[in-house]
Amino acid sequence: MSDLGRLEDLPKQYVQDLRDLNLVPLWPSLRAVLPPKVPTRQTQPTHWAYSTLKPLLLQAGELTPIEKAERRVLVLANPGHGLENMKASPAMYLGMQLLLPNEWAPSHRHTPNAVRMIVEGEGAYTTVNGEKCPMSRGDLILTPTGLWHEHGHDGTDPVVWLDVLDLPLVYYMEASYHINGDRQTIVPGRGDVQNVRAGVAPTRMFERTSKAYPMLRYPWADTRAALLALAADEPGQECVQVTYINPETGGDAENILGFYALMLRPGQSLRLPARSPAQVFHVIEGQVEAAIADKTFSMVEADTCCAPGYEAVTLRNLRADQPSFVFIADESPLHRKLGVYENRG
Repeated sequence: MSDLGRLEDLPKQYVQDLRDLNLVPLWPSLRAVLPPKVPTRQTQPTHWAYSTLKPLLLQAGELTPIEKAERRVLVLANPGHGLENMKASPAMYLGMQLLLPNEWAPSHRHTPNAVRMIVEGEGAYTTVNGEKCPMSRGDLILTPTGLWHEHGHDGTDPVVWLDVLDLPLVYYMEASYHINGDRQTIVPGRGDVQNVRAGVAPTRMFERTSKAYPMLRYPWADTRAALLALAADEPGQECVQVTYINPETGGDAENILGFYALMLRPGQSLRLPARSPAQVFHVIEGQVEAAIADKTFSMVEADTCCAPGYEAVTLRNLRADQPSFVFIADESPLHRKLGVYENRG
């Protein structure tokens, strides 16, 4: 196929006449938006070390009271997208959020979906539509689109969690906004208690639950136990991974992003296939080496990294005597809904 024409090849007056009418010739830019075989990707393999991030987050707590910050967060921005755009990938936003003892982050709701992966600390909680969700290390807490949520802290030490939102996508759609609300009244009923055992869910004899998200808190103690049981039950299984799901539908826990927990056996090296969605990896326990394209990151507990789509990722447990555990977020549900999901092996 011959090379496509360039914009510089066209008469300047012709180009100006087009622009005056808000018109743009496609052919000079066709290969930029439809490249051959592999998409153009701005997402770069990027590593955020918690040991370097944490002091700056604690300093933010000293510099800015919660009343002025509302949400005290350092954004984990991917340089490939430009730091000012606050993206980890095309559809994922990451932020490390700090809550100090006796603080309360006021109630609001917004259109982007969010989850919280608790990094460290005890005594904090998130209230989502009246359901109080305690926060402990490794817990995953959902704050889906449109649901009221607030954060409080009754403990004695700082609490930090990783926020994962589909904010870049919702912002790109010009659908991103928030509404402030009043402090919530706690209501009885907790989804993590009602759905604590695999394979069983509450029987709705007389009426179905009105909750689109019947489980908001996924305790790490239960998820970790499930991974250990899976590994013991199938010792030959290469990939020991579970998916966070909606217990009533069996579908993904949220609509746009997917969330998973992975266990690497002692000393194990695991190659994850090249798939279309971008991915985020966060170490809950252990030490993990992540090889992504031409980059290799050595990660310890609370470290985070991201990988662009269409790239295989190799994870290696650097501990020879203990398993390591990794939280993963990706864009798979979105890709499947759009019909562009690929697994290239």
